[in-house]
Amino acid sequence: MKKYTAFLVLILLSFSTVEEKKITKKGTITFEASVPSFEEVKAKNEAVTCIINTTNGEIATLALMKGFRFKIALMEEHFNENYVESNKYPKATFKGKIENFDYSKLTATAKEYTVKGKLEMHGKSKEISIKSKIKKTGENISMVSDFILNTDDFDIEIPSVVSKKLTKDVKVNFNFDLN
Repeated sequence: MKKYTAFLVLILLSFSTVEEKKITKKGTITFEASVPSFEEVKAKNEAVTCIINTTNGEIATLALMKGFRFKIALMEEHFNENYVESNKYPKATFKGKIENFDYSKLTATAKEYTVKGKLEMHGKSKEISIKSKIKKTGENISMVSDFILNTDDFDIEIPSVVSKKLTKDVKVNFNFDLN
């Protein structure tokens, strides 16, 4: 009987510490490094993984660099070979926390949250803080954000030949629908 009671207590304790997670493997990240009067430099990755722990607001994302698609194949080739060196640095990751996150208080109306953490890309890491709009749709979470990243922060070199056609301040947007 003591073994049965101890076993039951262990099971109940394990359920009480289970973390609730929401996930997507179809998140979208777009970026644009265009300069006015020149050709658009824009790419989209629609296979980004994002996980949110709904009990404590921890968040993690993973984007494969070769998953970014450009309108022009040559741009995609240059991006992978010359800029982000995706064979050497195949992914970008973010691990952080959504400040003051409370899943039970999310509604269908988006609320702005601060997300802080470490972004790792191109062999470099940087602590970042961004604003993100988060809302609840049914039992799912929708999260969107727009922010700027500077290529110098990740040692991504822009050759002088094209430096006037690309901006170092890259506009980034993400959209995650997690369930």
